[in-house]
Amino acid sequence: MSMKSPILRLATRSNGTRDGELVVVSSSHQRCVAVSTIARTLQQALDNWSDIAPQLETLCRRLDACGWVSCDSFDPRMALAPLPRAYQWADGSVYRNHARLMYQWRKEPIPDRYEVDPLVYQGGSDVMLAGHDAIIAISEDHGIDFEAEIAVITTDVPLGASVEEASDCIALVVLVNDVSLRGLIPSELARGFGFYQSKPASSFAPVAVSPAALGNAWRDAMLHLPVRIEFNGAVFGTPNAGEDTVFNFGQIISHLARTRALCAGTIVGAGTISNADPTTGSACVTEARVRQALAGVAESEQQRYLQNGDRIKMEAIAEDGTSVFGPIDQAVEIR
Repeated sequence: MSMKSPILRLATRSNGTRDGELVVVSSSHQRCVAVSTIARTLQQALDNWSDIAPQLETLCRRLDACGWVSCDSFDPRMALAPLPRAYQWADGSVYRNHARLMYQWRKEPIPDRYEVDPLVYQGGSDVMLAGHDAIIAISEDHGIDFEAEIAVITTDVPLGASVEEASDCIALVVLVNDVSLRGLIPSELARGFGFYQSKPASSFAPVAVSPAALGNAWRDAMLHLPVRIEFNGAVFGTPNAGEDTVFNFGQIISHLARTRALCAGTIVGAGTISNADPTTGSACVTEARVRQALAGVAESEQQRYLQNGDRIKMEAIAEDGTSVFGPIDQAVEIR
């Protein structure tokens, strides 16, 4: 029997330890309170989610009733990534338009079974950055690119989980900046063994939100809201995360669990958000460059990659105009 999704907004506050301390956050993102008597860290909560999540929800309802009086102010700059280190980070590519444009950039055909089996790779999860941490690189020549993505954090997923069972294992939804070094990707993939140096640490918005707390914006195991991306203060894109997808999160997770179980705390991404409608802009520089190339824009005039001092901001925007997960707001730092 599946567990009803609780209504929760959670964050990990810095406390001088690697994994931080778990806090529950008010719907306004103005207040928070540590919950060490229930679970010290988010991973501890996920490890026993069926028992811990109802306790956290009960606490939140009690705080809602009293207006979160005497609770701490929530400072997103004190938040780490919801999971500062995770057992697994598996990223997919489920947006048709993004696949079309990226494979054009790589001068390769879209894989034959792209719409039959989810396309996923396993990335590094030992270091997950906060949404305010700098994007650190060693050279602008590496082609520093951002990628706005929606991801989910799972409870334990059993081996061979069905799509419905996999969907029930989604505990939380998060916003990610999955940074890529485009200049390093072609040579890595040409060796036939996947990404490594071209995929540095990913960054996360401060608040992880349960599916139930998203209301009607969460349906068919996907988030149906626009994500606003700003590049140095100018709007770069506002693609809707729920449009033009090949697979949903239940299908991606079920695919991952076909031959092995997944540990609680696994983070699963859906890939760079992309809409076919060009008026929504892009969620990464490379996609914008490919669109410009197809429109006949000379390479020298195309959108440049990130440089030292550039700033990227990302937020998922609810229907009432509020920020769902809080902002990812990062500067680029070349060292």
